[in-house]
Amino acid sequence: MGERGVGERFFEAAAALLERVRAEEADAVEAAGELLADTVVAGGRLFAFGAGHSSLAAQDLVYRAGGLAVMNLLSVPGLVGVDVRPATLGSALERVDGLAKVVLDNSPLRAGDALVIVSLSGRNPLPVEMALHARAGGVRVIGVTSVAYAAETASRHSSGTFLKDHCDVVLDSKVAVGDAEISLDAVPAPFAPASTVVTSALLQAVMATTAASLAARGVEPPLLRSGNVDEGHAWNARVMEEYGDRIFYRS
Repeated sequence: MGERGVGERFFEAAAALLERVRAEEADAVEAAGELLADTVVAGGRLFAFGAGHSSLAAQDLVYRAGGLAVMNLLSVPGLVGVDVRPATLGSALERVDGLAKVVLDNSPLRAGDALVIVSLSGRNPLPVEMALHARAGGVRVIGVTSVAYAAETASRHSSGTFLKDHCDVVLDSKVAVGDAEISLDAVPAPFAPASTVVTSALLQAVMATTAASLAARGVEPPLLRSGNVDEGHAWNARVMEEYGDRIFYRS
């Protein structure tokens, strides 16, 4: 099979995953959107975290045209994307016990806020402890993970638990263990990961639900507009002025 055929297989696999999460995670998406809307109305702040490639979906929510201005990235040095050198350091840091508490203790997070934690496997100490300690501090947690890992792998946290076990709402990406959608006889390992596509779609569905929920309550959603449309910068300046005390990515 040529490259075109393999590319088509990936599109089909990604589309099937998207259709599955659309059908099976609708209630969870609604619950997550309502949780975030509740937080905004109550004066809380919104944060998102992901380590390594899981950070890509978290970053896609922050300072995003069409997104909520009040969503902030909870940044951990060495874990935001793969820009750290060596890149393998990020994978190692996810397994360090106690790091999550240090991060939370030195972050703006406080009781009444909401935190989205993205971790495909949900098995490493960092996301597990981050959810556990955040909730203990009065922060509501939305976890985005593949629940299949809890059934097919062992937790790396001393408690034996996974991210999904410490969340107010869980969004299951349905991604298979290993995150590779294509296998070929001529290639010794499976390839073509779809977790970023699916996780980003899930979270944008949550953001859309949040905006609609705020509007239904008579609250103008604090949405950003593209700087490449007329009056976009003026619009964003107004929103950032109004919600400046809940925005942490400008300083």
